[in-house]
Amino acid sequence: MSPLPQPSFLPSSPTTPHKISVALVEDDHLLREELAYFLRARGFVVHPVGSGHGLDELLTTEAIDTYIIDLNLPGEGGLSICNRLRRAMPEAGIIIMTARVAVRDRLAGYQQGGADFYLPKPVVPDELVMVLMSLSRRMRPVGSAMAWRINLRDRTLAGPEEHQRLWLTHREQLLLVALAQAKGNQLGSDLLAEIFEEGGDPPLSAHALEEVVVDLRRKVRAVQGPADEPIIKSVWGRGYTLCIPLVLA
Repeated sequence: MSPLPQPSFLPSSPTTPHKISVALVEDDHLLREELAYFLRARGFVVHPVGSGHGLDELLTTEAIDTYIIDLNLPGEGGLSICNRLRRAMPEAGIIIMTARVAVRDRLAGYQQGGADFYLPKPVVPDELVMVLMSLSRRMRPVGSAMAWRINLRDRTLAGPEEHQRLWLTHREQLLLVALAQAKGNQLGSDLLAEIFEEGGDPPLSAHALEEVVVDLRRKVRAVQGPADEPIIKSVWGRGYTLCIPLVLA
């Protein structure tokens, strides 16, 4: 693959107005590294990963403002990733970057994936920078007023009421992030145990997982109203379901 063209204005053009955190999901190693280098030189904080699985691991520790996602990825496809990101993080910026330029693909990117922009490959680096800066200027939280929010940087969970602010353990945050991004906000116990192990924890038994859930329920219930929905419910034979609107921030 030929190197990305270098913009003539790179040394003297203005830097980004603030540090914008970007997840770059691209399975082509050379393109991924070249784009990451280019965007970092423009003042962005870039987290390059090669798959949806790598993105999920990244999201357990990093708060992302904008996502650049290729459609043709190993494992989970880019359109599916965009869709669940949009549901979990309605305020995030999502840019699809792909060689699939047919009208039906573009429409699917906007309608099914919830993308803000759809850029064809080979991407023009200057245009990508302008798109990122445009998104950063106009992005505003659009989640429900009743949604709870996880702040991944300081590991807190905040509810719609001012007094509803809690500190999360590492395992509690992993659990909520995984459920927030899962299809139907539901995951089986076995899969959750694997996610904990991939996050750096030792293997987790079904009993230990239940203890994490019970402790989190008790913690959230202490700041909820008597009629409020519990944060997580057990689904017999299936696992656990997230029961409240939750936004990752």
